Amino acid sequence: MPAIRGEKSKKKTRRHTRDLDQVHADLRDEKHLAEFKDAKPIEDLPGLGQFYCNECAKFFESDANFGAHRKGKVHKRRVKQLREEPYSQKEAEAAIGLTTDNGKRATTRMDVDDGVAATS
Repeated sequence: MPAIRGEKSKKKTRRHTRDLDQVHADLRDEKHLAEFKDAKPIEDLPGLGQFYCNECAKFFESDANFGAHRKGKVHKRRVKQLREEPYSQKEAEAAIGLTTDNGKRATTRMDVDDGVAATS
């Protein structure tokens, strides 16, 4: 069945891997990575899910394919990109000129005149 938007869009999205910020979360937190791996049954994964590249978030059919991938340009480029820390939401807002810093929060309560509050 052809893709709704054409064959080219189907090819683009078919091989889409996890984004860099998702992989950063996987590498920091083993629980996050386990949830991603458990999303599919082991029987549906290539090589029964034994050969997994953490940096590229891809499964491979054999150890030979996995080894060839780790020596390749695509994997090395991805590892280089992962060395940089991803931008936070605060940094993104600061880049476009938004500031979320409203100063120090006042810890004192404002005194309300009981007489004015009672008549309102």
